[in-house]
Amino acid sequence: MSPRRRTGRKAFTALLPVILLVVLAVVGLTAWLVYSATRPPRRAYLVTPEKFARLSDRGLKATEESWQNRDGTQARGWLVRGAEGRPGVVLLHRFGADRSWLLNLGVKINETTNITVLLPDLRGHGENPPTAGSAFGTTEAEDALAAFDYLRGLKSPQGRPLVGGTLGIFGVEAGAYAALAAAGREPSVRALALDSVPDSPDDVLAGAVRDRVGLDNGLLRALARFGTRVYFSGRYKNDAACTLAEMVGDRQVLLLAGEGSGALRQTTETLADCFPARSNVEAHTNLPLTGNTSASSSPEQDEVYDRRIIDFFDRTLR
Repeated sequence: MSPRRRTGRKAFTALLPVILLVVLAVVGLTAWLVYSATRPPRRAYLVTPEKFARLSDRGLKATEESWQNRDGTQARGWLVRGAEGRPGVVLLHRFGADRSWLLNLGVKINETTNITVLLPDLRGHGENPPTAGSAFGTTEAEDALAAFDYLRGLKSPQGRPLVGGTLGIFGVEAGAYAALAAAGREPSVRALALDSVPDSPDDVLAGAVRDRVGLDNGLLRALARFGTRVYFSGRYKNDAACTLAEMVGDRQVLLLAGEGSGALRQTTETLADCFPARSNVEAHTNLPLTGNTSASSSPEQDEVYDRRIIDFFDRTLR
């Protein structure tokens, strides 16, 4: 063996432990990023139906329900029953929130329109979630289809279908992406209200990584994207929201965004041009309050925001 080759071999042997250490560190960091990002922060519900009923004289009758997702996992949510034969609406919260963030909106929709409202927890969200990890709006689209199945199976006290043939869906951020993806596959969904829509699940993933790490770093985002695809073994679909919008057809669409949406304001504005029936799209992207900022809003701002959504469903699902 030549002296040069012996020198190179010795150098490689000396560096091998360092190389292995770096590889292990990268693998460990990637695994931690994926695990942390897919496990959103969990906290006590802002309000429960029981607490809501005590604080209000409106006589709320919401029930805790559970059903099976299409992949066999368990789902849960609060159900506010409406009149027999009226439409049903599913409300999907954003990543990092839970169903309690939308309870007041759901109650108002029910009281104003007599529509049946279902408020599920997205995967990995809420107190002691039955399914541990979030998929940033991808698998959640399948779960929304299961929620529609559940609504269609509900019966009135007389044994007739509680929900009529028309459905609506509302979502914020990851919930909005899931709502958009599900609507394109469910013809009975005639109305979509979407707040702060990400361009893809990768946008939600990037936000989750930023919140966990405390900084916005391109390398960390790349590692998280790679690790997420490995973790979900081909089940992570990163379709662009614009592509999904093209499948919606002639449904009625309400798009909402504002300064509180951050970068999602631009993606929501852009999305408006992706729907085939542009005349069916109503866009309000300069709102002082969005679903991303509702936790810090005043009652007056809440009322204006909620009224826009209630009127939309009342008008389009009537």
